[in-house]
Amino acid sequence: MSQKTAKSLRSYRWFGPDDLRSFGHRSRAASMGCIQADYAGKPVIGIINTWSDANPCHSHLRERAEAVKRGVWQAGGFPMEMPAITLGETFQKPTTMMYRNLLAMEAEELLRSYPVDGCVLLGGCDKTTPALLMGAISMNLPAIFVPAGPMLRGNWHGQILGSGSDVMKYWAERRAGNIDQQAWLQIEEGIARSAGTCMTMGTASTMTSVAEALGFSLPGASSIPAVDANHPKMCDRAGRRIVEMVWEDLKPRNILNAASFRNAITAVLALSGSTNAVIHIIALAGRAGIKLTLDHFDELSKKTPVLANIRPSGKYLMEDFYYAGGLSALLKALSPHLDLSCLTVTGKTLGENVAASEIYNSDVIRNVDNPVFASGGLVIVRGNLAPTGAVIKPVAAEPRLLKHEGRAIVFDSYNEMNARIDDPALDADANSVLVLRNAGPKGAPGMPEWGNLPIPQKLLKQGVRDMVRISDARMSGTNYGTCVLHVSPESFVGGPLALIKEGDIVELDVERRQLNMRVSEEELSRRRAAWRPQQGVYRRGYGKLYMQHIKQADEGCDFDFLEGTEAIPEPEIH
Repeated sequence: MSQKTAKSLRSYRWFGPDDLRSFGHRSRAASMGCIQADYAGKPVIGIINTWSDANPCHSHLRERAEAVKRGVWQAGGFPMEMPAITLGETFQKPTTMMYRNLLAMEAEELLRSYPVDGCVLLGGCDKTTPALLMGAISMNLPAIFVPAGPMLRGNWHGQILGSGSDVMKYWAERRAGNIDQQAWLQIEEGIARSAGTCMTMGTASTMTSVAEALGFSLPGASSIPAVDANHPKMCDRAGRRIVEMVWEDLKPRNILNAASFRNAITAVLALSGSTNAVIHIIALAGRAGIKLTLDHFDELSKKTPVLANIRPSGKYLMEDFYYAGGLSALLKALSPHLDLSCLTVTGKTLGENVAASEIYNSDVIRNVDNPVFASGGLVIVRGNLAPTGAVIKPVAAEPRLLKHEGRAIVFDSYNEMNARIDDPALDADANSVLVLRNAGPKGAPGMPEWGNLPIPQKLLKQGVRDMVRISDARMSGTNYGTCVLHVSPESFVGGPLALIKEGDIVELDVERRQLNMRVSEEELSRRRAAWRPQQGVYRRGYGKLYMQHIKQADEGCDFDFLEGTEAIPEPEIH
């Protein structure tokens, strides 16, 4: 790192020279009411804001951008807010995962094509965090991530509700006939009570925790509820700090290395975080030129205790987690498993950032000598059904199903599954294994969150609440159950999931990390020879680009041409 001077700022190329182009840039700044003293010789800070009316998780980020601007101004910088596509998990179809790489590309190109010296990234809804970080890592300008924060906990009849987890729980009860329409509507009105992301340890809070563990956020930022007064204060501090980072020339690849990614993986495992984190962390590492594989996750899983007692794997919600000490307290408790020497956006090490943190509720955040679970926050399984891997969250499953065999009930598509799942004639019992294929990165397309296959209604009425479910889809991080996800290679490209037939015996053994179908190699060869590829649904546009370049789940689902750290030339200033 080198100390910047006013003339070495990137934005000086736009605003500083005494030439015709800079005249045009300065005159247009004047047309917006700015005088040269506002920006001349000062760091220009791009505030990439994913606020949108289409994204309830981010409905407060318009206001939070103003808090960031205030901090930038106070620290002697010049803020420039730049809206970017939002990835609203609730409303965007077929899935936000389809557009994660699009936002990553937009963030990178916004930073490259405008006079920006550093950036503050405003996001939080599931895919916005990895997308913004991927773009910032590729551009490699000083960057701070500001998480949107979790919403307040829900309430129904005096019971605390957690988004996602309780949706699935009570939906199963409604399908079983145990909850009527009026109660269901009351739950609908009470489960989401404020701005912010899901208040369980879903993908949103998992990935904002990853951002903090990697060193991209201010200490404690990922845990603050969206509507807590400490949230805009954090935004103000981020605005101040990014200006200092520009002068220090502290960039993403200064803080990212193999150790910082091990820290992030370890944090996810201790949180029993979302299975989606596996895909996103591999993609983030790829942008930093660091090769991660599924084996890194499984190796760390065997020795990392689960310390966060948060739904869907535990009892509490993110609001409780914050007031118990938040991620900083958990990271301090997890210190024996972390490399505390890793640098962060504060300019200090991770160890220095968490040194003063305390646990205020030892049931919400446990110590390593009293974990919620000894290990197994996430586990990677392989076998003749998943040669390059699949992921399961054992701590969110019924223990009896972690070693299981049963007859496969196979669905070729999500629509077929919906049409058949509640048919009383479905030949399924509690031991059956539900299989959904053609739901992966290319097959769906976009790898939607279809992996938490519903329990057949006739079995719900018998009291069954969990079954082994297998797919090449993803699952919402707020969900639970014995769900084997991200089966790779996916069925659409001819992976073994395309070859399984209804009635085949499937064997799952989580302890041995095995997922197999009891079918001979000779029979699989015959089926493979008979298999025919399908046509993709996109003939033009972004969808066609996506289908041509998307990688498989075990590789992070990035576009093949976006990985790596090869430099792209700075734009010419004409």
